Amino acid sequence: MPDAARLIAALCICCVGYVVSVVFMPLMPESTNFGYFIYVNACIGIFVGWTVMGKRAGRGVTAAINNGFGGVLMLVLWCLFIHSSYQMFDRAMANWYNGAFDALLAIFKFMAEYGLVMLNPLVIFSLFAGGLLSGLATEYAWRTWR
Repeated sequence: MPDAARLIAALCICCVGYVVSVVFMPLMPESTNFGYFIYVNACIGIFVGWTVMGKRAGRGVTAAINNGFGGVLMLVLWCLFIHSSYQMFDRAMANWYNGAFDALLAIFKFMAEYGLVMLNPLVIFSLFAGGLLSGLATEYAWRTWR
């Protein structure tokens, strides 16, 4: 059921995905072609905010903060998985892998590599602050516009 909390959660996590993508891009090598990287992460943020955070609103301030951190964690995991899968699929079409198991294993290898790049303090602070503010904004929206 659509409500204000789901909309605010979707918009907030979308913004977090956008900001973290902009912060993340300079950490990668200069030859990296990002293409629709920012837009894909923002769309994943909309989906995660609507489905994960929006339905858990209305349980108090502590739960709202946890909800925000959970939403950001899901955003990071889905973004890592989708971009790693795309990287694997791109290489699979160029016959880099000997079999399906090697290709599936490559997804988790890419997720680990990108995750290590994300250990930058600025990225972590952006995720932390975005999760905190998103959770509180979602809770405020649920309380204000029931």
